[in-house]
Amino acid sequence: MKYFVINSFRLMVYIVYPAFILYAAATGWINAELISEKTSLDLFRQPWASAIFGLFMGWVIATLVAGLIITLLDIRDDVNDMLKIVEEHEEH
Repeated sequence: MKYFVINSFRLMVYIVYPAFILYAAATGWINAELISEKTSLDLFRQPWASAIFGLFMGWVIATLVAGLIITLLDIRDDVNDMLKIVEEHEEH
């Protein structure tokens, strides 16, 4: 299980994490007018401002999702370790 956790984390850090952040920035750039309407701020009419906003929001969301996935994988690994300990005690 530890092999899966370590490799999943590497995959997220090297590929998925930056790709999601760049995707959020590109979406901000493309949808600058829509973001400006929804937030009622004229600053976001500029594509560069929306892209920076997208970078920030992408970073926040990617960090939260990565943390949640790693936490769940770690909990699962700990539960599997505890089950092995219980099985060993039941055999004795």
